[in-house]
Amino acid sequence: PSSTPPLPLAAMGKVHGSLARAGKVKNQTPKVAKAEKKKVLTGRAKKRFVYNRRFVSVVKGGPKRGPNSNMK
Repeated sequence: PSSTPPLPLAAMGKVHGSLARAGKVKNQTPKVAKAEKKKVLTGRAKKRFVYNRRFVSVVKGGPKRGPNSNMK
């Protein structure tokens, strides 16, 4: 049986590009300062907040909305 010799690894294509381009996109993105946010609740206060959001202030009727929905 005539089998072709295996190709050397150098003949195959490059996969990920040279390291000279590393960080290109991150470096050319404009820096935006972090906005000030409200302090995140912890412990009992967070449990209370989650309970109120899930069970107390739910809207009856209409289609179910996910927790990240911005629909009115």
